[in-house]
Amino acid sequence: MTSPIRVLCVDDHPLMRDGIAFALQTQKDMELVGQAIDGEEALCLFRELRPDVTLMDLQMPGMNGIATIEAIKREFPKARVVVLTTYSGDVQASRALKAGAVGYLLKSMLRTELLSTIRTVHAGGRRIPPEIASELAEHISADALSQREVEVLRCVASGNSNKIVADELAITEDTVKGHMKSILSKLGANDRTHAVLIAMKRGFLDG
Repeated sequence: MTSPIRVLCVDDHPLMRDGIAFALQTQKDMELVGQAIDGEEALCLFRELRPDVTLMDLQMPGMNGIATIEAIKREFPKARVVVLTTYSGDVQASRALKAGAVGYLLKSMLRTELLSTIRTVHAGGRRIPPEIASELAEHISADALSQREVEVLRCVASGNSNKIVADELAITEDTVKGHMKSILSKLGANDRTHAVLIAMKRGFLDG
């Protein structure tokens, strides 16, 4: 009898953790060895437990999922991390995979995909749902927004005028206009509102 796959679950929602715990306890080849509610706790538990597979929420207070994956992978390059998120934007997926995740699951898929994903990544495979893979492929050659452009767009998303954005970021109004021109071009947007909608859908303004 081979030893069960040891799983660490990292999520700040108790219902989510309970649901995953319930799903795993019915599987003879899996064992939930630990649960963490944020990134700092996840890193401590990973060091202590050395799980085979870690399920990682992206949106958490404090140290978010991406930063936690990076921290774990720095210390344990062979760690197998599967991202759990409600968010299908390609930017979030791209960041998670660059950070070292080997699986990416929407929380709406957990009922049908969780157990097979754990087995796949434990066996050395990767798991990215087709709809996310196609989003990634669609935008792979697109220009990413710079950190400053994201800051400008975040201010614009709050309904601020160019003048207020300029004051908030301590730059000139002309600089804001230049950033907006670049943002519209990179996102293929018609106007400011359209740019904000596209950026939200793709995950630029998330986390």
